[in-house]
Parts: sequence; structure tokens; C-alpha cells
Amino acid sequence: MTERILNCAAAVCEALTEEMARDEAIFIIGEDLVAHGGIFGQFKGLPERFPGRVIDSPISESCIVGAGLGAALTGMRPFVDMHFADFVTCAMDEIVNQTAKIRYMFGGQVKVPLVIWAPDGAGLSAAAHHSQSLESWFVHAPGLKVVVPSEPADVKGLLKAAIRSDDPVIFFQHKKLFAREGPVPEGEHIVPLGRAAVKRPGSSATILTYGSGFYMSMEAAHELAGMGIDAEVIDLRTLKPLDFETIAASIQKTNRAVVVHEACLSGGFGAEVSARINSELFDYLDAPVLRVAARDVPMPFSPRLENFVLPKIEDVVNAVRAVTYRQR
Repeated sequence: MTERILNCAAAVCEALTEEMARDEAIFIIGEDLVAHGGIFGQFKGLPERFPGRVIDSPISESCIVGAGLGAALTGMRPFVDMHFADFVTCAMDEIVNQTAKIRYMFGGQVKVPLVIWAPDGAGLSAAAHHSQSLESWFVHAPGLKVVVPSEPADVKGLLKAAIRSDDPVIFFQHKKLFAREGPVPEGEHIVPLGRAAVKRPGSSATILTYGSGFYMSMEAAHELAGMGIDAEVIDLRTLKPLDFETIAASIQKTNRAVVVHEACLSGGFGAEVSARINSELFDYLDAPVLRVAARDVPMPFSPRLENFVLPKIEDVVNAVRAVTYRQR
């Protein structure tokens, strides 16, 4: 298997191309997909290559998810495009009350192979209606799998795994990372759902992160190395099911943990991870688990205010210095 350099948008397109060629039950539905190839170029070429299998919908997120759910129940494998993750709020009944629960409520007699693709995140001055990170809402909804990749290779591998899942998956992908480039394997490349990856080995402290927080954490780890602090960085990749085994193995080695994400602090996924570490790994901890996250306010439109609200590399550096008792 050879690798090329692709960005995250191209990785999405390649995963969809390969999966749609493999399985005729897969189709894509959403707003303005055929005319524009997706607002991030992620569907470019697919309407021509797979005529009739990329479907433009009315501007109604509840309609889009409802159509996807109905198709999934009748044997299709829909890929539903939300355009922006913020618009899931218009389809919460279809996602949380129907899609997440229907397999359980029918006693497992039906499958729901549905992917809800939700570009999220801030940093583009898109303001409060187009900049949220909402992953923790859906971790709290039993029946859904929640994926948040960072690097292009994981985007491709996790998306192919999500499409092949018989359970519904909500797939968050940070908008600012679409242009991020990295090596991506050609051909069949599957990253199993529910497995984290140690992206940077270390011994001083564990940084647990995902999505945009991954790149921030890697840069922080590089700075920390210059201070003599050897941070391990774990990209969680899938928040539900969570790979707690990899988390535990790391903390049993480093005895310290910092959780980094872009979503606001209160009720964010960092709170769940921190609680599990404290309840299951307390005897291994040499310091309290710290969280690095955005401030608890709606995302501002002003670039200066947006930058003030978002977590930064120096926040991660300071948190790791705190848990290692290396503060200035």
C-alpha cells in the first residue's frame, strides 16, 4: 500500500469514491451537492461518476436526516450531509429520538447504516451559528457512534469504517482542517471505530485530544520538549465508543493527564474523560486531571474576539506544566 499527500477534503472524496464504487447501496443526500460539489469541494466529481446517487434535497435538515433514516431501514447506506454541524439542531428529533433509538426499540431486528456528516468548529469568523463544536451532545445520546478525526489518513480510514457500520454514526470534521495535508494510503485503508492512536509517545504527561485540538497539542508537545517535558499525545479519533484501554495504558505510564478540545469547557467531552480517569485510574494519578477548552460563550464573529475565546497552544503548554509541577 503506497501513500500520497492529500488534504482532508480530498481524503473525504477518495473514501466516498471507493465506497460508492464498492457498494451500490451507498448514496449521498444534502443541499446543493450536485451543482457545487459540496461547499468544501469534498464531493467534487462524484455526481458525474455516480449519476443519480448524489441527491440535492430541499433546505430542510429534518427532511434530509429523515430521508436518510428511512432509506437506511430499507437496506440502503445513506451518507447525509449537514453542510454545517450547527444545523443538526434543526434535525434533533430525527437524530436523537429516531435514528439513535430505532434499532434498540425494534429489538435489533433492523439495522441503521447511516452516516451523518457534520463539518464543525471555529476559526473562520463564521460567527455563532456556524462555528460550534457539538460532539458532546451526541456522546450523550445512546445509540449513536461519534467520530472526530484530525489527520487526513484517519479521515479516509474512519469514514470508510463509518460507512460500513450497521449503526448510525455522526462524523464531525473540523472546517479549518479541510486544507490540512498529510500522507494517505492508497486503496483499502480502514481505521476501526473505537480505537485511539498514540501519535506522539512520551513519559511525562498524557495529552488526550481530537479534531483541531490534535494539531494544537502536537505543537504544544514540541514546545514542552524544549523545556524537558516529554508529553505523550493521544488522538482519541472516536469519542463513542471510547478507547479507554489506550487512555489507561498511557496514564499508568505518565501518571498525569490533560484533555484538550475546542468545544466550550462546561459539559464538554473533557468532563466525561476526566470523570472516568478519576473514577477508574485515581491510584495512578500524581496530579489532578486538567482540561483545556474554549470559553463558555457563543462564538464571536470578530476575529480578535474569536481568537480570545478559543483555546491556544500556550494554554496546553501551561496545563501540562501545571500537572508536572513545572510552572514558572
